[in-house]
Amino acid sequence: MGRFGFLRREFSFITGNYRVLVISWIIMDLAMEMPNPNFQYYIRDVLGGPPMALGIIGLANFLAMAAVAFPGGYLADKYGRRWLITTMTFAMSLSFLFFALAPTWHFILLGVIVNSLCLIYQPALFAMVQDSLPPERRGMGSSIIQLIHGTFNTPGPIVAGFLLFHLGMEWSMRVIYLLMTVLFFIAAVWRLRLKETVTNGEPIRFSYFISSYPKAVKESFKVWRAVPRSMFWLFVTQILVMFGMSVTMVINALYAKDVLLIPVSQWWMVFVPLMLTMVVASIPIGLMVDKVGRKIPLVLGLGTIAGATVVFITGTLVTVMVSMVMFGIAQLLVMSALWALSTDLVVSSNRGKVNGFTNFVGYIVMGFGMLIGEFLFIQGLQIGVPQLPFLVALVLTVPELLLVFFLVHEPKKRAGMIDERPSEVS
Repeated sequence: MGRFGFLRREFSFITGNYRVLVISWIIMDLAMEMPNPNFQYYIRDVLGGPPMALGIIGLANFLAMAAVAFPGGYLADKYGRRWLITTMTFAMSLSFLFFALAPTWHFILLGVIVNSLCLIYQPALFAMVQDSLPPERRGMGSSIIQLIHGTFNTPGPIVAGFLLFHLGMEWSMRVIYLLMTVLFFIAAVWRLRLKETVTNGEPIRFSYFISSYPKAVKESFKVWRAVPRSMFWLFVTQILVMFGMSVTMVINALYAKDVLLIPVSQWWMVFVPLMLTMVVASIPIGLMVDKVGRKIPLVLGLGTIAGATVVFITGTLVTVMVSMVMFGIAQLLVMSALWALSTDLVVSSNRGKVNGFTNFVGYIVMGFGMLIGEFLFIQGLQIGVPQLPFLVALVLTVPELLLVFFLVHEPKKRAGMIDERPSEVS
């Protein structure tokens, strides 16, 4: 009884909007990871993409996401979260038809742009989660999200490998994107249960997407006057991490095939230990973030990213699997700590704008990071140093750690679920 009482107490915050979102993520995650193992091969080998196609698609993806980041954050704070989340989830589900029916790689490019524009709801989604969690459960709340993603993403690579074996590259990918269309549509219907957390009596209209843009940009810049300095340096750290991730993730499958000589038929296997790590480690890391604070897990996570990168670039199939376990642990540490600390530092009424601004800059950085990453990989192959993108990511861990050590501080008082301005450690 004591054990069940402990579990009931630890997870009693999973109610209301947070529970609705958790269930919707479960539905979406069943297919989310399926296309990832073979996406790079699908573009290059099936749809005939040119050498820089992946970089171009990545740039278009993140520039489209950046374009809607400002109005997304502004509209989330001014007119509410629910309408954006529900409407855009429906639109996103239909966008996967571009991927499923694509005759050439150009349709993937168009689908990516449409899909990314739908993510105007992302700041609203982050803000609704932040609004719904008590301060003492933010680390756990973030880790549960990672646990769900890890648990229900885990079958994805296995299903991708199964479909690849039975249907071949082209039709396995088309079937996967049709599955994503169906599951995202079901999740959109489920999200109609969400309750609004920000109300001002004024309904949102389509015209607000255009008319609010200049004010959204202005408000998203101005919000930095109202947040602690640590939040700005945390933002800089997050941007560097996002750039380091983008320069490598755009070509990791191609690097594994062309440099590490891992067969295409085996590449999906390396995603399984990554997903399992997210399942096993998410709750302990969430408890760690809540118990010992945010900075220690953040530092440990950044150091683990560097170690995992070294293992990956010199790897075999087995050691690449080991590096994926390390990447999974690092991702949990960094994301849980960043998310919890940013929530501690920013009051509810500013979270949408801060998330929107962070997304805007981060997406632009990641878009150009993917373009740069593929360019460095292609040039590196020609000069015998295909590890160039990974070396860039390694170098960036130095300023990231310095920023966290010396300029990021945890607040004395954490911002709550209602508006109260946190004071910062001097």
